Amino acid sequence: MNEMLWLDAEAVRNFVMVADLQSFTRAADALGSTQAAVSVKLKRLEERVGRKLIERTPRRVRLSAEGAMFIDSARAFLAAHDNAVAGLSCGTRRFALGIAGHVAGPEVTTLLARLNQHDPALTIEVQVDNSSNLLDAFDRGKLDAAIVRREDDRRDGEVLGPEHFGWFATPDFHHRQGEPIRLATLSRACGVRDVATRTLDDAGIPWVEVFVGGGSSLVTAGVAAGLATSVFPSRLAPPGTIEISRKFSLPGVPSSEIVLHSTLTDRRSREALRILACAFREHRASAD
Repeated sequence: MNEMLWLDAEAVRNFVMVADLQSFTRAADALGSTQAAVSVKLKRLEERVGRKLIERTPRRVRLSAEGAMFIDSARAFLAAHDNAVAGLSCGTRRFALGIAGHVAGPEVTTLLARLNQHDPALTIEVQVDNSSNLLDAFDRGKLDAAIVRREDDRRDGEVLGPEHFGWFATPDFHHRQGEPIRLATLSRACGVRDVATRTLDDAGIPWVEVFVGGGSSLVTAGVAAGLATSVFPSRLAPPGTIEISRKFSLPGVPSSEIVLHSTLTDRRSREALRILACAFREHRASAD
């Protein structure tokens, strides 16, 4: 590239958004633009740098080899640009995100990294709680966005993906047929607990809570210690545990959905939300 080359920040932002979301349509939505406008800006950027940055087919949008080499520099360029612009404003930007304890997993690191790459001047606040409490905080305006398990009584929000559950315990966990199954649970306000106990009740299987944790990590510890069994998303099963539903004839737990709730409408916030959703889906896809 010519060292005297100058870059248009909005064109670079369009390129990064298309690369992150792997879709011109989703990038246009996040940018508050149109697919045609995004395509034009990307084409102008490619003409300016003299490289094909995005490969586009009817089924797929992905980085070209040159685009893969440029993407990190493009992110650094945008970060410097946005920091410079933020320096002209006396206000600070805050993003309050709630993540349900039964949803939060290894992808949280990816989500935070992507948000920081998108807007380094952003102050990110994260709250982990059960889905019911987070939805209440979201409805009261205490959270800008919430990633939660689908609640039965509301159908709004953007679906990020399915969530499949199982009964997990250590390999040496013992249970005799007809005796109450030993459970480790969260508080009574936990929706996953409600689904698990209702599933057992419907199947006529007696149960008893022998461990109640104040957070998901404590329930994980109780199960990993061999005290009881508990319902976990299959992707978040405690290390060293196995799925025991077939072994002990336990009923299957209904699947659910992971949903992103937000009412933010300004452009930069929409971009942040799209980055959030894309990072979550990408991480789940790579883990499957």
